[in-house]
Amino acid sequence: MADSVREQVLSPVHPRTPGAAELAAAAEVFGLLSDPTRLQLLWVLARGEADVSALTEACGAARPAVSQHLAKLRLGGLVQTRKDGRRVVYALPDGHLKRLVVEALNRADHVVTGEPWHD
Repeated sequence: MADSVREQVLSPVHPRTPGAAELAAAAEVFGLLSDPTRLQLLWVLARGEADVSALTEACGAARPAVSQHLAKLRLGGLVQTRKDGRRVVYALPDGHLKRLVVEALNRADHVVTGEPWHD
């Protein structure tokens, strides 16, 4: 089988075999997603923009903890910010991250509920 055909069979969505840089970048994303509070913050942001007060209320964590998690997510490029007057508003930078978070939680729902797997 030709290399290009084999790569397409491996991943019809991402036809090029990932190199070390792509694998490291992906692993960094999964590392940042490994904390339940950070994952919850990203889930909230997958539904739309929010400021620290709204995010704190939504996840029930202490405001300093939420701020620290947001700082890590921002440094990792998983959230972006914009100023709205004196407020800082957080958002997801792209649809890939939104889909990743939603799919991770969809899969977790199957694990927790025992619902049958599907494509």
